[in-house]
Amino acid sequence: MIEGPYFVLTLVGVLGTGLVAGVFCAFSTFVMKGLAALPPAQGVAAMQAINVTALMPAFMVVFIGSAALCAVIAVVTFVLWPDDGTVELLLGSALYLFGCFGVTIAANVPRNNRLAGMEPGTPEAVAYWPTYVSEWSMWNHVRTVAAAGGTVSYLLALT
Repeated sequence: MIEGPYFVLTLVGVLGTGLVAGVFCAFSTFVMKGLAALPPAQGVAAMQAINVTALMPAFMVVFIGSAALCAVIAVVTFVLWPDDGTVELLLGSALYLFGCFGVTIAANVPRNNRLAGMEPGTPEAVAYWPTYVSEWSMWNHVRTVAAAGGTVSYLLALT
């Protein structure tokens, strides 16, 4: 079993990846569905406001802090190569770093940036809104599963 500071790192990794998985799960299960049910101009305006709010420290510390922690866990695992939990720790780190953080940077953020450049009631925004909801949600499902998988993998490393 993992012990000492390494145990604490992994436990905090469970907490961080789990919190992010929960936020993304909420978006996948009801937030985006609620926004999609609004008239397009209102949905666009609401999502623009959410995207601005998401950049505040409360979420960014958890989201980016978890990515940094996953990177630290991966490096420490490679250096120490513990007898127990090596595969689970590396898998948990990879799932979060690539499947959650990487997908956010490569797929969700560009869509957010495009949406941010639109006026909510314009024909361009109204036409883009269904595509945005569909594509953004699909990638959000991926990062939800990846963050949850990272959480489970870290938990398995602790057992």
